Formats: sequence, structure tokens, C-alpha cells
Amino acid sequence: MSENTPNIVWTRIDERLLHGQIRITWGKKSGANLILVANDEAAEGPTAAFQQSAMKASAGGEFAVRFFTIKKTIEVIHKASPKQLIFILCNNPTDIADLAEGGVPIKHVNIGNMHWHEGKTQLTRQVSVDEKDIAAFKRLRALGVKCEVQNTPDVSPVDFFDIYKEEA
Repeated sequence: MSENTPNIVWTRIDERLLHGQIRITWGKKSGANLILVANDEAAEGPTAAFQQSAMKASAGGEFAVRFFTIKKTIEVIHKASPKQLIFILCNNPTDIADLAEGGVPIKHVNIGNMHWHEGKTQLTRQVSVDEKDIAAFKRLRALGVKCEVQNTPDVSPVDFFDIYKEEA
């Protein structure tokens, strides 16, 4: 099969990966017909079968769903059919940066739920980051990828770097 530019219609970071809100809000807004969960653990981890079953149920049959590792996504994304309107879903910015650096043509990232955990700094109600996350967002910025925090479509998106203020 020849190499194509994949028709990526939406890319989102959501720690929970595929769940009902994705289908009901972002899936419909994006116009996607395929949700690609790009996540090593969900694709091949010890609980992958359970995770995939739950996520496919969340998709409600409205979308085709694929589970690929980051490496496999980079390897096969350019073989996508032009009819596939792809929604890429990752649970952290490092995976998105790896995809973009690997040649996946991501132009925009919608940042949703990145929950607070020990060692993270809360930037908004829905977004908490650590140094690894910040480094990934800087990698994305260097590639020209627009990174916007927007939990749901009914709120205005805000540029990540307008929220995260670097120390001088």
C-alpha cells in the first residue's frame, strides 16, 4: 500500500483514554469515524484485553476503534485509507510528542484530563503537569504543534503556554 497523508481530524490527551465523554462530545465534534487509541499499555499491556473491551463499549458502536502502540502508530498511520477520519487519543503529552517526532502529522492537540498525582503541579481544574509533561509540550511547540487546553467543546480553548508560565 502506498504512503498517504493520514486524515487526522482530532488529537486529544485524556488520561482516561476512551470513555463516554469522548464519544458523546469530542467524537461527534471531530467528525471522526475511527478512534485510534495510541498507547502501549492499552495495546499490549497485561490488562490490554480488559481495557480494550471497556473502551470499545464506551465507543458505543459509533466509531471503529483501534489500539496501537506508539511505535506501531508511527509505522502504519501513513497507510490509512483517505476514508478514515482519524481521532488520535493518548493519555499523556510524551506519547503525542513521540508520535509527532516520528512523522505522524499532528498539527493540533486538545488537552483534556491530566489528573493531579504526587509530583504534579495543577495548572487548571483538569490539567496537572510534571517536568516530563512540560518537556513534551515544549517538544510539540518546537514542532509547531498547537497545544490547547479545552476539557469540553462548550468552553473556549486556551493555549497551553498561556496557562503554563515559564520561569524567566
